[in-house]
Amino acid sequence: MKKLVSLAMAALLVAVAGCSGGGQSAAPSEGQQPGAASGEKVTLTYALWDKNQMPAMEEIAKKFHEANPNIDIKIELTPNKQYWTKMEAAATGGTLPDVFWINGPRIIKYAANDVLLPITDQIKADGIDLGNYPKALVDLYTYEGQNYALPKDFDTIGLWYNKKLFDEANVPYPDETWDWNKLKEAAKKLTDEKKGIWGIAAAPYGQDNYYNTIFQSGGYVISEDKKSSGFDKPETIEGLKLWVDMINDKVSPSAAQMSETESTQLFESGKVAMIYTGSWMASAFHTNEYTKDKVDVAYLPKGKENTSVIHGLGNVIAANTKHPKEAWEFVKYLGSKEAAEIQASKGAAIPAFNGTQDTWVKSMPNFNLQIFIDQAANAKAYPISKDTAKWAKLETEYMTKAWAGQMSVEDAAKELAQKMNELLAQE
Repeated sequence: MKKLVSLAMAALLVAVAGCSGGGQSAAPSEGQQPGAASGEKVTLTYALWDKNQMPAMEEIAKKFHEANPNIDIKIELTPNKQYWTKMEAAATGGTLPDVFWINGPRIIKYAANDVLLPITDQIKADGIDLGNYPKALVDLYTYEGQNYALPKDFDTIGLWYNKKLFDEANVPYPDETWDWNKLKEAAKKLTDEKKGIWGIAAAPYGQDNYYNTIFQSGGYVISEDKKSSGFDKPETIEGLKLWVDMINDKVSPSAAQMSETESTQLFESGKVAMIYTGSWMASAFHTNEYTKDKVDVAYLPKGKENTSVIHGLGNVIAANTKHPKEAWEFVKYLGSKEAAEIQASKGAAIPAFNGTQDTWVKSMPNFNLQIFIDQAANAKAYPISKDTAKWAKLETEYMTKAWAGQMSVEDAAKELAQKMNELLAQE
């Protein structure tokens, strides 16, 4: 099942949906170095949400400052749960950080409301080659023919498992033959009520969990034209039920238990044997005293289709920045091969710059990280629309009710689809 990175990247070109448009001229070449925008001493704020990536981002900021001594970078870390609330307030008040991370669900809204600085002209003026990135990620961050971000990274989902717990339960490690049935069988064997150990953490998370099984069962979250919900489709409901069934079968902690203690924390403390989560967790598991030598990662168990969800982040410039030239110099460096290799070598994330992913894989040889690169070949795009946040809030509300047993999966999914369609009609 091993695939060359080139094949993974080729499939990624069509895997990540989003706005399409211009931009064939536009990423820093391999040897490009950042240059000082002017002699004026300025400080740029750079906002991000992942503490696990701080070492890499700090090193990148340091390297940039060495080449641009007149530009200081102040990194602002805000936990993901508060990040977008903070960004929304800042956008309204015209106080966004000069440069910040953005994701697929927000890019169209932010670009359409003119709070981001288009960078198409800068890309052309500096001869940036957008061919250095997967085209799909470039398209994801393009709106109405304008480029708004240089791609930072991409991520896919894997089945992380605790080798120690598998060995104690005499269960073979997951491999490429695993499907949903083998997953459920293993979860039952690994569950030990007396020891307080569950086979899997079936949390109500979209990207980590049920988006993958929705796609694997032949369902969808939103139609390709972004006009209708897929939550009421039988195939989608099948992908949702897999998770709720595992909670009902007592092989997973309850929804209430996972709301009190996040599934990743349960995994890191040896309370659950398996967890679906993304490539972004590799660095955390690598540095955690418990997981660093007790866990590994495998391909996702197959459903009717062998697929998973894919997504990627971009670096954008706020329209309200007082230093657009300096901000562009920083974003340009963030998108360079040198910055990508720093990110990769520290295991921060899978870099978007083509040809640097292998460095990330080798940065943590105790984990089978190649599976994340391989799975990009068959991955499907993270579902978005013009205002994803509105219906995503409803999605969380209804899925939480279904996971908690307050509604049946069927009723929750059908009600969600109806309300989601109403919102999509307004976009």
